Amino acid sequence: MLEILAVDPGSIGEELDLQAGDRILSANGRPIRDLVDMELAGAEEQLLLEVEKKNGELWDLEFEKDAAEPLGLHFPHPEPTQCGNNCLFCFVHQLPRGMRRTLYIKDEDYRFSFLYGAYVTLTNIGEEEIARIIEQRLSPIYVSVHATDDQLRERLLGRSAPSILELLRRLAAAGIAIHTQVVLCPGINDADHLRRTVEDLHALFPQVRSLAVVPVGLTGYRQRLPELRIPSREEAAATIDIIHGYQERFLAEGASRFVFAADELYLKGAVHFPPLEAYEDLPQIENGVGMIPQFRAQAADALREATPLRTAPVSVFTGASFANELDSFAKALSARTSVRIDVHRIRNLFFGGHVSVAGLLTGRDVVEQLQGKLNTPILLVPDVVLREGEQVFLDDMTVEDLGRKLGVAAVVVESSPFGLLEALEALENE
Repeated sequence: MLEILAVDPGSIGEELDLQAGDRILSANGRPIRDLVDMELAGAEEQLLLEVEKKNGELWDLEFEKDAAEPLGLHFPHPEPTQCGNNCLFCFVHQLPRGMRRTLYIKDEDYRFSFLYGAYVTLTNIGEEEIARIIEQRLSPIYVSVHATDDQLRERLLGRSAPSILELLRRLAAAGIAIHTQVVLCPGINDADHLRRTVEDLHALFPQVRSLAVVPVGLTGYRQRLPELRIPSREEAAATIDIIHGYQERFLAEGASRFVFAADELYLKGAVHFPPLEAYEDLPQIENGVGMIPQFRAQAADALREATPLRTAPVSVFTGASFANELDSFAKALSARTSVRIDVHRIRNLFFGGHVSVAGLLTGRDVVEQLQGKLNTPILLVPDVVLREGEQVFLDDMTVEDLGRKLGVAAVVVESSPFGLLEALEALENE
């Protein structure tokens, strides 16, 4: 059973007179165990819900709806299964002390993979979980492979593990769509090992839909951890050459390039990005694959729509890896709108090491590096640096605190070209 936490006004749930505290016992005769069961049930057009009201009454609610129409019910988030891996590159092991407790939780839960696109290694999955994935067609799922050579994979994961290829073959044979990734550690799973991994996974195409190759991320807090390094410029470029070679071959053989390099590899290797269409339907966009080409395409569209504005000058910030890209767009947007836009590059001192993405910036670093340097009354805060759905940085500093410390109006904006343009337009109308 699953307890309802809240019901959206005007939703199907409200029309059915469901309330917070009621519990869903079953849907179409199938027991409801967790959020996965409810997500699958909610996608059906004809539903018979067995409900235990908070006063103890039992109700049967039968109704029809569009498959895509939400019920408007909110349920508890499942407690994640904990990760038993000891990965060489585990980011949680590289975090500084003193951050909020939830940041140190290592989850490894196939349900999160289905629900949210979280990558999992499937090392802790048993026969019951495999049967559930197949029976309920929990697809797609996202799998961190890292290497298809079993011994090398165990070295990377820091534990013994069942053969990943055997498990992927079983899931693929059952019709489960799978997206995969490799966290690339130079000198360990690159070069010939990467070639073998790409070949092995592509043999399971089209059920294994895509493979992302992402360079390892290292912070400055790797005390008593195995020695690792980020790819050099030459290694990043060589990896891209391998990936491009496979893309050409796979395209000639079928309908998909299959394997894609993360944007960070292009930046590290000083290699020009392919056009946006080379990323096909952007299957790995959430993994940092194709974000810059997508940004460039959206930037071109935004610039075509931009018109002169009377907005006051604004500042905006981003991480070191994206600063040049944002600065280029901001200059072009300034020329179109006549609004001065100052772009500030923030170095990630909080994590140290080689962390340069905007999404891991802290409020503290922003304040320390912008204190006394802002020459505009407004600071635009890209939403990618904030906790989803909240105005809070990774280090728990709020946007309000940021503005107060810097003596400016801090305004949250969507992290996209149109987000920046729409923010300028909205500020003009205030």
